[in-house]
Amino acid sequence: MDSEAREITKLYRAYKTIHEMVHDRGYLVSQNELDMTLSQFKDKYASAGSVERESLTFLVQKKDDPADSLLVFFPADESVGVKPIRKYTERMSSQEVLKGIIVYQKNLTPSAQKVITQMAPKYLIEIFSDSELLVNITRHSLVPKHVVLTNEEKKMLLERYKLKDLQLPRIQPTDPVARYYGLRKGQVVKILRSSETAGRYITYRLCI
Repeated sequence: MDSEAREITKLYRAYKTIHEMVHDRGYLVSQNELDMTLSQFKDKYASAGSVERESLTFLVQKKDDPADSLLVFFPADESVGVKPIRKYTERMSSQEVLKGIIVYQKNLTPSAQKVITQMAPKYLIEIFSDSELLVNITRHSLVPKHVVLTNEEKKMLLERYKLKDLQLPRIQPTDPVARYYGLRKGQVVKILRSSETAGRYITYRLCI
């Protein structure tokens, strides 16, 4: 396999994982996108033998809240600087979208990282490299099922066990699974593990 073919395959896998990710976060994603094969990806995006990364950009809306939209960007530059970040936030502003994900090739410059930090909390921009998305970690047999609780479900959980949220075990926002689900400070995730004795073992973790 030549380098161009390897690059297309790598980008296809990242494209698939990012669609699965936003779907698992509750955004509307078509089944055609989730089921897209490498051959279909090539026909749609690499008919000329390479992929124009910017053409992969897409917008999704939350199933239960159309006002909650998310834009996913695929920068063409190998090293992403301030200029594309400014361009993306301008697009987010024009489309009234407050959340974004940038899928980059090699790295983001320190200046770009700084701009993303400065944009928060108005614009919440997450970053993932192609390499991080080659495999969907939540589909791995060793990773238990995670379910992000709604605010109401969190309230009911704390009331049921008469707990303060800080009494729950914790998960860092930098944890790979926390990043996958876009966990924010104060959110609680339910973790379901298999147990030979109990059948299923449930724990909860607070994002801090």
